[in-house]
Amino acid sequence: MGRIGVASSAILSKTTPLSFATRRPAIRIRYSPALTKRAHAVEKLPDQLQDHLRLIFVRTAASRRAADTGHYYAHPGNRFWRTIHEIGITPRRYEPHEFPSLLQLGIGFTDMCKVGAGMDHEALNFLVDVPAFREKMLRYRPKTIAFTSKKAAGLFYGRPTKAVALGRQLPQDDFPTVFVLASPSGAATRYWSVQLWRELADSIPRSS
Repeated sequence: MGRIGVASSAILSKTTPLSFATRRPAIRIRYSPALTKRAHAVEKLPDQLQDHLRLIFVRTAASRRAADTGHYYAHPGNRFWRTIHEIGITPRRYEPHEFPSLLQLGIGFTDMCKVGAGMDHEALNFLVDVPAFREKMLRYRPKTIAFTSKKAAGLFYGRPTKAVALGRQLPQDDFPTVFVLASPSGAATRYWSVQLWRELADSIPRSS
């Protein structure tokens, strides 16, 4: 299988409401892998995936800036690009517009919510297709998946954010290694810790 340009996303005739906190919009999770033209039309950023990557970074959803520019982790206040260089995942500091180049280093990108954008309370008014995400990971078989926020991991595991532990997660049969990292977003500064990112860097195969 080769690289995909635009992520698949599912449209359901039936959705299940799920809310992790009071006074928050319900999170509706899709349970069908069916594809539609409408789903493709509203996706905010294309996935950057190919077979057997050493690492895939997974956000909750695109920020407004990322959706506007078409670049992952695009906000100037986001620590992502600086951090992955400082901890040795990339050989130099890349700029957000260079994200497609990281496929050459065995690094890919996707989101839990492909059709929403903005802060979590905005993006998660849109549907989140957890089964389709799992199917993509099983299809492309990365070595490691790194959720770059507890919210993204909580959506995958079906847990409230407070119940998600940071760091390496317990292994699942026939599934890649999973890390949950402190969010690099400037909006999450008070929760920032680079240590977990260093542990991730130490655990993944080095690029050739």
